[in-house]
Amino acid sequence: MDKKALFNKWVSFTTSVHQVTHELTQNVKSDSITPVQYNILEYITVSQPVTPSDISNCQHISMPNTSRELKKLSEKNLIEKVTDTEDRRKQYIRLSKDGKIMMDEALAFVEFRFLNRIQNASKEDLEDIDRALDVLQTKLFY
Repeated sequence: MDKKALFNKWVSFTTSVHQVTHELTQNVKSDSITPVQYNILEYITVSQPVTPSDISNCQHISMPNTSRELKKLSEKNLIEKVTDTEDRRKQYIRLSKDGKIMMDEALAFVEFRFLNRIQNASKEDLEDIDRALDVLQTKLFY
């Protein structure tokens, strides 16, 4: 296996993932939040509970900016901060009830677009996609 060719294929694949993600999520966020805040909420949705450092690292945002955005999301009642019972210095972030409602609505819209995108896929194609996602998740995106 030519690892350079594999890398080039991966670069092409990840570029396509970003493009399709943009198409599927375009205009799904509420007007009351910024795109950066939406990305933070989306990350919390799939990874909660998370620490502010997790958010900063994953979203490529400085800690001061992460703290500022989390404060704004907290003021909008979209997230909750929970203090670790064993280490009181450590805080976890999770969606509040309102945040969960907002993200459930957004993801329902994304799911609708996703289902439209795969509506003409055969049963075999869907099984191939499912297997490919499993392989990627376990071998590359662990």
